[in-house]
Amino acid sequence: MTANLLDFDLEGLAAFCEGLGEKRFRATQLFRWIHQRGAHQFDEMSDLAKSLREKLKTTARVEGLTIISQQESKDGTIKWLFDVGNGDAVEAVFIPEDDRGTLCVSSQAGCAVGCRFCSTGHQGFSRNLTSGEIVAQLWFAEHFLRKHLKRDERIISNVVMMGMGEPLQNYSALVPALRVMLDDHGYGLSRRRVTVSTSGVVPMMDRLGQDCPVALAVSLHAPNDELRDNLVPLNRKYPLAELLDACRRYLEHAPRDFITFEYCMLDGVNDQPEHARQLVDLVRGHGQVNGGVSCKINLIPFNPFPQSGLTRSPHKQVVAFAKILSDAGIVTTVRKTRGDDIDAACGQLAGDVKDRTRVDERIARQRTVMLKSVPFSAPVAKEN
Repeated sequence: MTANLLDFDLEGLAAFCEGLGEKRFRATQLFRWIHQRGAHQFDEMSDLAKSLREKLKTTARVEGLTIISQQESKDGTIKWLFDVGNGDAVEAVFIPEDDRGTLCVSSQAGCAVGCRFCSTGHQGFSRNLTSGEIVAQLWFAEHFLRKHLKRDERIISNVVMMGMGEPLQNYSALVPALRVMLDDHGYGLSRRRVTVSTSGVVPMMDRLGQDCPVALAVSLHAPNDELRDNLVPLNRKYPLAELLDACRRYLEHAPRDFITFEYCMLDGVNDQPEHARQLVDLVRGHGQVNGGVSCKINLIPFNPFPQSGLTRSPHKQVVAFAKILSDAGIVTTVRKTRGDDIDAACGQLAGDVKDRTRVDERIARQRTVMLKSVPFSAPVAKEN
């Protein structure tokens, strides 16, 4: 079996080339051809020695993912569905803006975390992606867009690991992929412009801070443990006090001086004024031994799907919630929904994956608990 060179960061590629009897600078040349120029045929790589090209033809390949479909939203967002074999598929989304081009990348086929408000999590988990499968989404999107837009310069300026999956539960594949994104011989992205989103895998947050610190977004979604236990099941293993401690430790290494907290607004569940005040107390560290966390809070409109039993908070409620946070001096934004007409918005990525976690049973149990324990006697929407 030949090696897929998309699986290697530069150090890994150098080791591979050394195994072929080649010097390190050949790996750098090869790395540039693959990532900066989008080459996948070795005969294209004209400044490589012919002897090396012949070796590569028998030992290596540059193999991207097979595209199942491409959809373009009326707002310019593009969503690709990629086949990763065995009936599994993952999605990547390009979001164009005036001052940046952001690619949302998947790290797993499905997701094992099972957050109540995420349609991807509702499908359950199938498998981790390899480093090459993570990088292949960027590799394809960058070079497709250059051709599509007829531009030679870099199109994608930001990458967010916010697609399908929990990135920190696929840590061994994630870090080499991040290094390819950051490498000046690869995509040359700034650490500030590569964001890993996590639901709160505390030990891996600590490792990421040591191994490859990039911008960090934490899926918070609730201001207290009781509610977060039901919305984000991982909270039962790593409750809020441990999560916030990990955020403080991460800031010692992070390229930004704040953590982004993502907060999906769910009508009558986590969007009441009391929730906002609890959130202020939580991030400000009121009553906590270790103090607050420097942060920005990103309020996300919920994108409904029937199986969740949840509905989106009214805009008026979101504005009132944001005002309480802003009045407390917390930088607060409301995410603009992009690509929802092609199911490319936050929480909607839903390739056809195999359910290996009996997720329907698990979510039904969570819903029963929610009906018994949601604070303030808040209503929970009935399933359509």
